[in-house]
Amino acid sequence: MIPQKVEWMQALHERHGIEFQKKISSTTVAVCGLGGLGSNIAVALARAGIGKLILIDFDKVDITNLHRQQYKANQIGMSKTEALRDNLKEINPYLETVLHTIYLDENNAKDMLLDADIICEAFDSAEAKASLVNFVLSAMPEKYIVAASGMAGLDSANLIKTRKVSSRFYLCGDEVSDAKGGMGLVSSRVMLCAAHQAHTVLRMIAEEYEV
Repeated sequence: MIPQKVEWMQALHERHGIEFQKKISSTTVAVCGLGGLGSNIAVALARAGIGKLILIDFDKVDITNLHRQQYKANQIGMSKTEALRDNLKEINPYLETVLHTIYLDENNAKDMLLDADIICEAFDSAEAKASLVNFVLSAMPEKYIVAASGMAGLDSANLIKTRKVSSRFYLCGDEVSDAKGGMGLVSSRVMLCAAHQAHTVLRMIAEEYEV
């Protein structure tokens, strides 16, 4: 049975405190890329009671995604935006979502990200990562962006860290490992990096910033 909204909010208030939860519930986060990073970021934020998620990805769910991404076998072939929205609604029925099933680039990024308070970069390729970060920093300097670099392989979980690059740019990961070499992406380490990104978002909302 789905809880009533008042029950849902009461549970979050008891966990986070009323004032902090009000801030979480009034925040909009854009998740750019809904793979291993983005789908796990979205799940963590949905559980925290984030107000709105803007979900951006052009891809469809594939069997090769299932070992590290928050999708189900019966969702293979669905667009990631729609599949993730459905899964998030099962977790948090009162979450507001906006879907953009589109390839994000410099031509459409400003429109897609305009309503976001915080932007999470969660792309696979280094080029796409750099392009989004550079665009946000130059064209949307009022926005916060949380990006990721280095989460592949079986190196120690303790090497995954969060670093403040500038006042509105944070970088999560080990900043070294590359998915193209060695074992590639392993679900547990990717989830660790995604958790760092989601936790950084919550710290920003709480106005607790890295030094």
